[in-house]
Amino acid sequence: MGKRILQWHPAFQAALQIELSQSKDFLQFEREYNLTEKPLQIDTLIIKKDPGCQIEKSIGRIFRQYNIVEYKSPEDYISVNDFFKVNGYTCIYQANTEREMQIRPEELTVTLAGYHFPRKLLLFLREHYHADIKDPYPGIYYISGFLFPIQILVIGELSKEENVWLSRLRNDLQLAEDIEPLAKAYKGMEKNPMYAAAMDLIVRANWKKYQEGRKMCEALRELFEDELKEREKQGIGKGIEQGIERGIEQGKADAVLELLGELGPVPEQLRMQIMSQTDCKILTAWIKLAAKAASMEEFAACIAE
Repeated sequence: MGKRILQWHPAFQAALQIELSQSKDFLQFEREYNLTEKPLQIDTLIIKKDPGCQIEKSIGRIFRQYNIVEYKSPEDYISVNDFFKVNGYTCIYQANTEREMQIRPEELTVTLAGYHFPRKLLLFLREHYHADIKDPYPGIYYISGFLFPIQILVIGELSKEENVWLSRLRNDLQLAEDIEPLAKAYKGMEKNPMYAAAMDLIVRANWKKYQEGRKMCEALRELFEDELKEREKQGIGKGIEQGIERGIEQGKADAVLELLGELGPVPEQLRMQIMSQTDCKILTAWIKLAAKAASMEEFAACIAE
């Protein structure tokens, strides 16, 4: 069976709403909001229905009335271009109204959410704009000095206690630390579409670990037995597992090449070495190396060790 593409964005939408469910009466979520008549879309627009309400969750404390969110999946990363793109989208959203100042600029915020720490972006903002960057909560970075208040969410660094779902929207979950707590949080919520969407993607992205957990953990086996059997009947067994693995490997290799591309043209021999690597753990390590490397030569030397 061919490569199966994991649909991360719908699960992100669900996990984001779950994390902010305490404040659901005050928030309105609109997925893939059209900025114009043509397909120019914000990943998520969060509108406070009561502008004066305070969001208790740390990921929402920066929120004002209109909040633009851009999300990057684990195989992608937050780039300098993404920073300017989402700020541009925010400007368009503010300006694309019937009346001037119908949406006041001071009522807008920007959120960029991704799996990898955006070292190059933050370095760029410090060097070129002397940006003030603070980290008031785990995995949450505030950037000031621009048109709008901005926060970056590094999903892998978020508090797992406070953000049970969003912090685990990844493809590298551990059984005891991640999967068992998720199973407990999911129990009783199986028929809720938001929880089901988030859990469906997480199970697919961590198929091997969930199979392992089903064998080792009684509570997990009881909770997912019927669901996992049904997935196997639909083809999400060994064949689809291999397809998912190939897709994850390809995505990670592409992420390494994209990061290296910021340093210049990637030599063909190095490109072939990256694309032929099939160990996801090694590719994950290479992504981190590529994000930190100051030159192509430095990266090549590190992976050769």
